[in-house]
Amino acid sequence: MNNLDDIAEKIEAEMDEKDEVREVALKSSRSVIRLCSSAIRMIHKDVEKAAEYLEEAQEELHRLRGITKDFPALFHSGFVESAMQEYAEAVLLQTIISGNTIPTPENLGVTNEGFLLGMGDVIGEVRRQAVDNLRHGNVDRASECLDIMDELYEFLMRFHYPSSMVAIKRKQDIARGVIEKTRGEVAVAIRTHSLEKKISENR
Repeated sequence: MNNLDDIAEKIEAEMDEKDEVREVALKSSRSVIRLCSSAIRMIHKDVEKAAEYLEEAQEELHRLRGITKDFPALFHSGFVESAMQEYAEAVLLQTIISGNTIPTPENLGVTNEGFLLGMGDVIGEVRRQAVDNLRHGNVDRASECLDIMDELYEFLMRFHYPSSMVAIKRKQDIARGVIEKTRGEVAVAIRTHSLEKKISENR
């Protein structure tokens, strides 16, 4: 039993290193999430100006992956996935609004799980676009947003896995409710617009 001190020292050194990496990774994850939140807010105002936030978030996410690559338990922990989910949501929203091709998880540097969860959240952001367009009287664009939401939802509904693999079920349920609410609002707006047009023509 003379080797217990040596074993303890080795374990302590490895655990200390892991703890240090965890603290740095947590800070990095928070930075990614903060930058992506800022990007999403900016995308709704000016999609071009959001690029700077997304570039910073991409760099920070790359750093986060590098920090955790030798620590699988940390890499697959919740806070790393949350950063990937937020980044996926922000880039997907930018892509959709810009009318560009949807990037793959590999393109984004995120896990499949992070991509799917980000996709679930972006449906709510597209709803915000639809509502903003309704408020400004742009019914056609709001209808286009609804079509996009339907397409994203169909994609999301292809995945049926246990929550232990990916917590997608709740995202699907929320997306369904958001889409139905938006569908009702768009339908009312279309009817109102049509009625106003008829009244205007009969004057």
